[in-house]
Amino acid sequence: MTDLFAPLQSLKLGRWFKLICGASFQHLSAVRSLTLAYTLAGADCIDVAADPAVIAAAQAALQVAKNLARDAKGRGFGYKGNSPFLMVSLNDGEDPHFRKAEFNYTQCPTDCPRPCQRICPAQAIAFNSIKEDFSGVISEKCYGCGRCIPVCPYGIIYTKSYMSTPGAIAPLVMSTGVDAVEIHTKVGRLAEFERLWQAISPWVDGLKVVAISCPDGEGMIDYLKALYELITPLKSALIWQTDGRPMSGDIGDGTTLAAVKLGQKVLAAKLPGYVQLAGGTNSYTVAKLKAMGLLQGWGDEGMGGWGDNATPSPHHPTTPSHIAGVAYGSYARVLLSPILEQLENKEVNNTNFKTTVHLEEDEKLLWQAVELAHSLVSQIKSQQEY
Repeated sequence: MTDLFAPLQSLKLGRWFKLICGASFQHLSAVRSLTLAYTLAGADCIDVAADPAVIAAAQAALQVAKNLARDAKGRGFGYKGNSPFLMVSLNDGEDPHFRKAEFNYTQCPTDCPRPCQRICPAQAIAFNSIKEDFSGVISEKCYGCGRCIPVCPYGIIYTKSYMSTPGAIAPLVMSTGVDAVEIHTKVGRLAEFERLWQAISPWVDGLKVVAISCPDGEGMIDYLKALYELITPLKSALIWQTDGRPMSGDIGDGTTLAAVKLGQKVLAAKLPGYVQLAGGTNSYTVAKLKAMGLLQGWGDEGMGGWGDNATPSPHHPTTPSHIAGVAYGSYARVLLSPILEQLENKEVNNTNFKTTVHLEEDEKLLWQAVELAHSLVSQIKSQQEY
């Protein structure tokens, strides 16, 4: 299988790049544009919300990318026409990735400085927007980072979690042609995880990748071992996604430390499968991994230097001793936000409705977006021939 699919080769080589569009991000035009730009830049996986409309938007972008493969290659980008895996995110319980902010704008005093609007990385909060004809949280743009909540001077912003029963969501999204799933879980939710796993089990053998995302917590390694026992035997590649500091990569360089340290912890446990970072990842992450010798081909010092006694796991095809890849969410989206905003402002009025301009329809913006995406993708691909 690894000889047939380029993304799996990237996992083996430790050069896997995943774009996280957002487990609750449903802004279809943005998902389409992000998918197109990062695909042409050489991404291995596109992770989207488990929503048929979102999945369809990503699939449309993947088709467009195929038509632009030769042009992308001629411009020096990493895409060769091999589509990245399309992954959907599922959850077995409440999770910050599966929520949205809400508030009643009529409760906002007129003299409020509106710090919520300034701090929102998704530009999902609007007040008297002429373009949107709306005030409040633009639901499809919100991906649940929660940064607006503590800055509200009046404490009126709250979040609403979105939970779907496994039996209802599985047939809806698993039959749409996705290549991979990611399950968000937490320590102590083994029974809930098992219910979700049973619901998707009819489709599991057809998947190329199964990823399990879990934040740190007491007993985490034992919990991951229990999950491994539950899901094996498994025909697909297995990724342990270490969710260091969720949805924080665009805040600054310090956020990547939690992601790297948690990755070290899981590597030291020598669990079968690949270890991939997430949660706080940004432009500093790969440089830190290289400096630590945690990427293949960048030193053998292993996992020292963090003040703990972790040692590298032995070389073994099912227990890699290096980080296999990095997933980028908020940082990757914010990196392209100036382009997406320009594109959104190019909406054309077509009689009685607005028509969104697709990214590929504006050649200048398209290749600017791909160039920005490539600046991030190329960091982990630098040792791998495109």
